[in-house]
Amino acid sequence: MEKIIGQAGNLNDLVAYQEGSIVSKEIIKKDIGTVTLFAFDKGQGLSEHTAPFDALVYIFDGEAEIMISGLPHHLKAGEIIIMPANKPHALKAIERFKMMLVMIRS
Repeated sequence: MEKIIGQAGNLNDLVAYQEGSIVSKEIIKKDIGTVTLFAFDKGQGLSEHTAPFDALVYIFDGEAEIMISGLPHHLKAGEIIIMPANKPHALKAIERFKMMLVMIRS
């Protein structure tokens, strides 16, 4: 991550797709929160779960379906959504996609 500290970088260059997999890279880890990049291959996903904090998702490549409390949300590159604390949510790659997850613990 040293290459982006104090200088501009490109999100697409920081995490790569891997066939049949989900790749994650934590770029900021502090006691108060994290910023993590993910690359999901087509058809990959995360099963339904909850988190104790709100989480902001920014899709910066591809297409995803994000379920929140049973309601589907179709997101494409350039779109964001906040997954509310303590609400069940799941993610699935409609097409391969990359996202940034920002979680602030408070």
